[in-house]
Amino acid sequence: MIALKLPEVKYFMNQLLCTETFDNFLLQEAVIQKDITFHIDGRLNNGYYNEEELEARSLTGLAFLPFGKVRSHCFDLVKGKRTPSYFKFVFLLSPANLTRTVEQAHTGFTPGDISAMYLNLSFQNRELHLTTGVSYRIFSGDKSLEHEWDRMVRLFLKNHEITCEEY
Repeated sequence: MIALKLPEVKYFMNQLLCTETFDNFLLQEAVIQKDITFHIDGRLNNGYYNEEELEARSLTGLAFLPFGKVRSHCFDLVKGKRTPSYFKFVFLLSPANLTRTVEQAHTGFTPGDISAMYLNLSFQNRELHLTTGVSYRIFSGDKSLEHEWDRMVRLFLKNHEITCEEY
């Protein structure tokens, strides 16, 4: 796990809410606090779509909605003259991206060993922070996958010209 400070808040928020940079991550949860607090549960509502609609929207097999499908709603909640006093976004890799990431990491883990790989984004006291995490289905003292995930996240941020500082 790493904890990063993202000093260029305005640039990052543009990347998050106005570009496709984070669209392929699944949104597990979002909390946006302004004059009231908005809670978004990213869990896909079973039964809302039939099988054909799930397939047409590329949602088959997903438990959570891709951020790209709700990004405009989040933008609408964040925009305005006043900055939210607090927000939190919890992102995770889609099953396909989790499998690809675990395989590319070349550790002893299999995709079946991993429940989720997370990016946690929080804004509070005018500071923006990002932390990473890996949730396992098995017990292991091996941190090699976590270290590789942290490396991949740093590379992702660098490739999108997002400045970060470790703290």
